[in-house]
Amino acid sequence: MRKPGINLTRQRIMDFIREFYDERGYAPTVRDIQKGCELSSTAVVQHHLKVLEGDHQIERDSKVFRSIQLPDRKNTIRVPILGKIAAGTPIPVLKSDSWHEEAIDTLELSGEITGGKEVFALRVSGLSMIDALIDDGDIVLMESVKSASNGDMVAAWLKKEEEVTLKRFYREEGKIRLQPANSQMEPIYTEPDNLEIQGRVVAVIRTI
Repeated sequence: MRKPGINLTRQRIMDFIREFYDERGYAPTVRDIQKGCELSSTAVVQHHLKVLEGDHQIERDSKVFRSIQLPDRKNTIRVPILGKIAAGTPIPVLKSDSWHEEAIDTLELSGEITGGKEVFALRVSGLSMIDALIDDGDIVLMESVKSASNGDMVAAWLKKEEEVTLKRFYREEGKIRLQPANSQMEPIYTEPDNLEIQGRVVAVIRTI
């Protein structure tokens, strides 16, 4: 139902934001809104969002990724995006705790999407997990853990190689297999004492 004082385009945008948030647990981007509402450009979307913000229909924070909030739905948390993780050839890093101590960006999410877990976020680089519907540029929410079960998707630190990668974890006889979700890529095998689990994936946020 159309609300008094809001035009049809902005009502369509508001409906889209609510439906997107209900379905996914996080806010749409400007491009999501442009596509979902079939608007001509992102500039048009920005104009309508600015009006909605001025009318206190929405709230936004320019420093936060996907930051659109609905004032009547404040059950949100801010999750730090700490850097990138390879989903392909492992990305060399200086040391196992070398991810930024301070967030390089922040993500606004519904509290339900994290399941009450304390999480951090990493942006994916590469295509090795594409068959698990994780594309280059997507964001993974990670629970900070030091152990994993077979089949868990983890951030794996390879000590000798000084590299970290995103793969599925499998413990086999005398070794660890880090399995990509891409039929064109081979698994990585390593010794148990060469591996450190730095986090387990609890959710994936598509950026497209």
